[in-house]
Amino acid sequence: MIFKASALKRVSANFLPFSDAVSEDLPLSQLLRLSLFQVSVGMAAVMLLGTLNRVMIVELDIGAMLVATMIALPVLVAPLRALVGYKSDNYKSAIGWKRIPYLWLGTMWQFGGLAIMPMALLVLSGDRTLDWPIAGYVGAALAFLMTGFGMHMTQTAGLALAADRATEETRPKVVALLYVMNLVGMAVAAILIGALLRDYSALRLVQVVQGTAVVTLLLNLIALWKQEKVKPMTKAQRAEAGPTFRDAWNDLAAGGDAGRLLAVVFIGTMAFNMQDVLLEPYGGEILGLSVSATTLLTAMWAGGALIAFGFAARWLAGGVDPYRMCARGILAGILAFCAVIFSAPMESPALFYLGAALIGFGGGLFGVSTLTAAMTMPTLGRAGRGLALGAWGAAQATGAGLSIFIGGTIRDLVNHAAGNGTLGEALATPSTGYSVVYHTEIGLLFLTLIVLGPLVRLRPINTERSAKLGLADFPT
Repeated sequence: MIFKASALKRVSANFLPFSDAVSEDLPLSQLLRLSLFQVSVGMAAVMLLGTLNRVMIVELDIGAMLVATMIALPVLVAPLRALVGYKSDNYKSAIGWKRIPYLWLGTMWQFGGLAIMPMALLVLSGDRTLDWPIAGYVGAALAFLMTGFGMHMTQTAGLALAADRATEETRPKVVALLYVMNLVGMAVAAILIGALLRDYSALRLVQVVQGTAVVTLLLNLIALWKQEKVKPMTKAQRAEAGPTFRDAWNDLAAGGDAGRLLAVVFIGTMAFNMQDVLLEPYGGEILGLSVSATTLLTAMWAGGALIAFGFAARWLAGGVDPYRMCARGILAGILAFCAVIFSAPMESPALFYLGAALIGFGGGLFGVSTLTAAMTMPTLGRAGRGLALGAWGAAQATGAGLSIFIGGTIRDLVNHAAGNGTLGEALATPSTGYSVVYHTEIGLLFLTLIVLGPLVRLRPINTERSAKLGLADFPT
């Protein structure tokens, strides 16, 4: 009976997703709770980049240029993620917490921004109760800045806390879990918020956005509860002078790989995200797909990303170098954009969907591998893990924001020139602008490979493999 009970316990553990991501210091229950901060960040991302984008332009009749400006505001504070990481590395509280105060402060910024956002947008749209027209612009800008800054602070502190608590062996699987939870948060939020706003009204907008703020607060409170041990510090310890940001940054850069890794993250993120707002219009305008058909692109992208997380978990557990895995993701991205480009002349929606899935697969591998490299980067001197993760997040968020703006601008300018006949009769088609963007992304991916090259050194690879393949080896 004892043998059967132990065998049953082993079997049940093998069928639990991420069961081998736990450790003695980070049990499964605490790991799953901690990952909820990624769900809240995913919800806020859907709200800013998806739901409110459409509501502001269609229902509230706000100009597209103003909407784009508001959505771009959170990108302006993305570089501050490095400073947040540095502060959390060196924060000294009476009870010894480092990450929790910043995770909570980011939660409050995020909550506050979402709480005031619907009223600010209603004032901005013209439904004013004040004789001060600038109030709408100020309120909306403040709401987007607060929400964006809160998202960056929450994610930076949360990732640093997860890296602190995970072991060297479990850290890659923790990375995969956090990525999946962010994707889950985005998917669930997109479905629920879309359903709640189906019958739009000003009151319903206020209820949904402020309800999201409350859910964010509750999720992050559950996530941070008892995640850091209380280690009281003496007054003398708190009075000790910490390193300056410049000193910590110099120590991080002196590690050798940090600067090149950030360049890889920035350029690669630009390459994978330049098509973010163009893929669905491309399917509708060039391939003639319906709205419901182009909606499937999100599912194809998400499916490709989830498959990438599964491969990443196995490869990292098997000892594959993160930089080599990053190169695999980049190569998959090159194939993806080639498929998207050729889908137009071949009039093949199937090839287009395959390209979308490969974009998700390549982007997923790229994100997991670079985040794993940042989380496992050895700290040097006064540089802590929070600074490394903050710098990674700053490069990733800045690259994503700039690439979306650049991609849309290139498409409009090229199509305008093509429509005027400036580029010649052969290129006077609506697909020219899209094609230039996709070719630019392929060029950026090749540039990313060049920058990545020196990081892919010959290293011994662990060839040990588990004899059994269970669900625990996959992130979902």
